[in-house]
Amino acid sequence: MLDLLLRVAAFAGGAFLIITVVLSAIRSFVLPRNESVLINNWVFMGIRHLFSFLAARYNTYAKRDRIMALYAPVALVTLPIVWLLILSAAYAGIYWALGEGDFTKSYLLSSSSLLTLGSVEATTVLISIVTYSEATFGLLLITLLISYLPTMYQAFTRRELVVARVELRCGINRTATELIGWLNRSGNLTDDGPQWKVWEEWFVEIEETHTSLPILSFFRSPQPGRSWVTTADLILETAAVIISTVDQKRDADMEMCFKAGCVAINRVSRYFEERAQAEPAEVIAEEDPIEDPTRRDFFQTYDQLREEGVALHPDREEAWKKYKELRTRYSDAVQFLAKLIMAPESKPVGGNHQ
Repeated sequence: MLDLLLRVAAFAGGAFLIITVVLSAIRSFVLPRNESVLINNWVFMGIRHLFSFLAARYNTYAKRDRIMALYAPVALVTLPIVWLLILSAAYAGIYWALGEGDFTKSYLLSSSSLLTLGSVEATTVLISIVTYSEATFGLLLITLLISYLPTMYQAFTRRELVVARVELRCGINRTATELIGWLNRSGNLTDDGPQWKVWEEWFVEIEETHTSLPILSFFRSPQPGRSWVTTADLILETAAVIISTVDQKRDADMEMCFKAGCVAINRVSRYFEERAQAEPAEVIAEEDPIEDPTRRDFFQTYDQLREEGVALHPDREEAWKKYKELRTRYSDAVQFLAKLIMAPESKPVGGNHQ
């Protein structure tokens, strides 16, 4: 009686694991929405702890970046291996429950069927049917990963194309001041330019791809100093400074880009953490405003733009308040994601805030 109960439990447990693994693969690569898959989370978090430990042993960002550049590819390749190991163990339990032999023989049959080697033959028609199902699921998991690798790398390439173009336009300092200066010199600051529509589409794609395929968030840029997070921060900072500070007619494309960016960056942040905002910043007393580095950097940006001949709102205090309100819509999510993926430091308005 005890043996029968154990075999029933082994069969039920194996079937449950098989269904869990197959659904995990479908939810990871087929279902077009942001699903949190437990097996994937365990795999990615375990490998992340390992790479974080290795990266922490180096003092320079360049060395840590080289270590972390391997994290996403290694985690992605490890995922189907874990799936296959679970399938192999699950089917071994089923073969044992069906009386194919002891667990060692059952595991050998499972491994042979999973990898379609055919080195161990089934003894009954029922066992043969089960081995065919195992071989089918094994091929399905590998095929899903291989099929979606081109899709992931296409999304990565499109993302990095915008990252590289933004860097070309704002220079090596990568600040909102530099990017606004380029917009002003190219005539795209006061006239409707195509860049805001391009950046809006970029944000929309970021939201879709980096929540449905979250491992994309950890694929690092080919150049160590670049990051999609710092680029998103730079574009949002630029839009916030223009909306709050530059004296010009309303640009609907820019405002829509800013809205799309705030939505995208917060939704990606919420995917990884159930909060979109980090710890609130320390409140600076009104009588000592110079101690606030963000305020100082904003006024520095204001003066630099005025020197470049950009038409600005005359009341810079009012501009500062407007900018500060706009910045609260995305800054915490940006800081959270920057820490999560170990992004390089950025100076959007002339000073560090990450």
